[in-house]
Amino acid sequence: MAGPLASLKVVEFAGLGPAPLAGQLLADLGAQVVSIDRKHTDADPTDINRRGKRSVVLNLKSAGGIEVARRLIATSDILIEGFRPGVMERLGLGPDDCPDTLIYGRMTGWGQSGPLAKTAGHDINYLALTGALHAMGDADRPPVPPLNLVADYGGGSMFLLLGVLAAVIERGVSGKGQVVDAAMVDGVPAMMGLIHAMLARGDWTQDRQSNWLDGAAPFYRCYTCKCGGYISVGALEPQFHALLLEKAGLPAADAQTQNDPRSWADRRAVYARAFAQRTRDEWAAVFDGTDACVAPVLRFAEAALHPHMAARGTFTSPGGILQAAPAPRFGRSVPPQPAPPRGAGADTAALLAELGYDSAAQARLHKDGALE
Repeated sequence: MAGPLASLKVVEFAGLGPAPLAGQLLADLGAQVVSIDRKHTDADPTDINRRGKRSVVLNLKSAGGIEVARRLIATSDILIEGFRPGVMERLGLGPDDCPDTLIYGRMTGWGQSGPLAKTAGHDINYLALTGALHAMGDADRPPVPPLNLVADYGGGSMFLLLGVLAAVIERGVSGKGQVVDAAMVDGVPAMMGLIHAMLARGDWTQDRQSNWLDGAAPFYRCYTCKCGGYISVGALEPQFHALLLEKAGLPAADAQTQNDPRSWADRRAVYARAFAQRTRDEWAAVFDGTDACVAPVLRFAEAALHPHMAARGTFTSPGGILQAAPAPRFGRSVPPQPAPPRGAGADTAALLAELGYDSAAQARLHKDGALE
């Protein structure tokens, strides 16, 4: 037992996307996470979201399978599910069917209520309705989705985790559990405080690529280098901007009108020509160790090899599969390094025994079709 969350027991109903990541991150920090799966699978070292979890395979269409699920839920602190509203209720496993001390984490794109609550969607759709997607990409092209990091995982997984852990703290006061309705369309706007503030002050326009942080500013964007690679520039503060100008051989006078949008288009062209004179790695060497806020744009395969990432051990490779190490770091309750994930159903017998099912009872569950 190690990690700051080692005292927590979590039951996760297997699915896709942000809920499994939330379960993985809880397990990374020591929580005892059990995944309820639908069918057996062999261990797959590439299924990173399963790492740190134990698994039981149940037939939730059978009375026996539901009974096992209820016993497991009764021993847990937190439940995580990512189905459309109503699915768990139809199974007889909704919040009203569970102990009142349980923290019931519900992860969806649209939320548990509202006109779209029961419709399908994906990260790009949730991001679109928050206004955030319209701000991403080039001005003269359609918006560009930022992978599925912002809505699924930023507005989804992270707010689910915030919610269930906040509810754990509140339960320590009230003694009661509660439902946590984590919706991506709520989480994404919650991350946009700075943008909403700039909009309110008139410092941000509705037009894509015409603002401080959306690629319009010549000092906050990426440039193509001589080798075809890219360099990222984020010299927002005046002192960092002045250093950028000095190291890149750009006009020092630009510092006087850094934040004048009328100058940005011409300067983007000038800066693009300057950065095209050297390779990505040559520019990285020029700016290495400085406060100019310039960094090479690395490919996935290069990231783990960067000296800073390597020194921190940001990446790990259990089972030979490159992946992130647990984050954040803790000074005292240090979680263990991840092991390769186990297959679905690998822990069924052991978990059933912990729940009080002896070998004869397990045999009856198999015979009745409760165990897949």
